[in-house]
Amino acid sequence: MPKPLRDPKPMLDRVIDEWGGHEDLWLFGYGSLIWRPDFGFVERHPARVHGWHRALKMWSRVNRGTVENPGLVFGLLSGGSCRGMVFRVPAADGLETLGRLWLREMPTGVYDPKWLECMTPHSTVRALAFTLSRRSPNFTGELSDERYRQIFESAVGRYGSSLDYAQQTLLELRRHAIHDAALSRLVKLVEARVSAQADSEMPHASVYPSSFPSNPESTSKE
Repeated sequence: MPKPLRDPKPMLDRVIDEWGGHEDLWLFGYGSLIWRPDFGFVERHPARVHGWHRALKMWSRVNRGTVENPGLVFGLLSGGSCRGMVFRVPAADGLETLGRLWLREMPTGVYDPKWLECMTPHSTVRALAFTLSRRSPNFTGELSDERYRQIFESAVGRYGSSLDYAQQTLLELRRHAIHDAALSRLVKLVEARVSAQADSEMPHASVYPSSFPSNPESTSKE
């Protein structure tokens, strides 16, 4: 386990104080929280936040990679907008849910938890989101297409590969009619290479017979 970048406990205490515990807790999911929330909720709605966007630009050295071969997970970076899902957790379950989320998302204190205004089809709610600072050592910066291919083809952590993570997120976004052109393009990078490799490994046409029996009756009809 990598050493914590920051002590996550003070950040949890701050979030609990800002929430207050008197009202239901809203959480914004933009990556794996959409398809594997791991907490109970009583409502879930599609939502959009402005001023932030989903980006596969966060190093993962445990869940989707290793220290020696880091993988990638999503961060919520400033700029643009992001469509995801909001979840409503009953106030009585809020503390337990936050504690479980911190064990999952914040063991190294890498994210900057923030309360964001999330617009749903019904109303605007204030929800907790796990954002990523560009000053974080876990921020990848710009990666080339070839670097993404290398990571997708090799990085695996305790929860599986970076490619599985990206594909699962893309499938779930599509299931909720959320279009993410950047993620779709990245997944296609490695899928195109796999397809090209499969084509190159197919036997050459010359290995097949150059002619077939001219009399159809001479072939087997079992």
